[in-house]
Amino acid sequence: MSVHPSAVVAPGAVVPESCVVGPFCTIGPEVVLGEDCTLISHAVLDGRTRIGSRNIFHPFAAVGVAPQDLKYGGEPTETVIGDGNTIRESVTISRGTVGGGGITRIGSGNLLMTCVHIGHDSQVGSHCILANAATLAGHVIIEDYATVGAFSPVHQHCTVGRYAFIGGGTIVTKDVLPFSKTSGRRENKAFGVNSVGLERRGFSPERIRSLQKAFRLLLVSKLNTTQALEKMRELEGEDVALLAGFIERSQRGVIK
Repeated sequence: MSVHPSAVVAPGAVVPESCVVGPFCTIGPEVVLGEDCTLISHAVLDGRTRIGSRNIFHPFAAVGVAPQDLKYGGEPTETVIGDGNTIRESVTISRGTVGGGGITRIGSGNLLMTCVHIGHDSQVGSHCILANAATLAGHVIIEDYATVGAFSPVHQHCTVGRYAFIGGGTIVTKDVLPFSKTSGRRENKAFGVNSVGLERRGFSPERIRSLQKAFRLLLVSKLNTTQALEKMRELEGEDVALLAGFIERSQRGVIK
């Protein structure tokens, strides 16, 4: 393997020969790296952390570090990361807590931009984009293909639905509807279907039109949420069914 002389790799760490560990990086004794990972410089991998292959860690990323939770007492909790993620400068990812399930989990193919924070016990899916300084409090769920805009904090126990797009500077205190465009600071609002994002992900015009009908029922009609859900069940398509199920399962309420 290529390990810079100034890097510190603790005994017990698993670092395959295909990995590159740059100057002044630190890898803790319970870290397991997959193949072809790159630590550019000054990156810190700590705790009981399992990392897949082809991940890139930019300078000053801190992964698997102790959670920012006063209840944490050094328990052996974990961080699990998939494959092909890009983790940019000064990103912080806290490991889990016993009270939150014990694992902070990141999927595959994600882009975590500069200064992103992922709090303890959060679950980030795959192919997500978290823009600069997006901040996830503990116990947040980000579903697949979601985008969280720059400087957007997400409150504890919130869920961001798949394919959702959150505009920059949005303070998220309720669940964000899948397939939606959501933005706002003092008063958050959903602005309909994230049609451009869905087109880029290969959604057909028919799928998008079906979702647009569902969002009109939910956001534009004079129906309350329960009435809108009844009407949405009459529409065809797995996407609409997923949207309706998300609303029904929501514990914090959804942003409309």
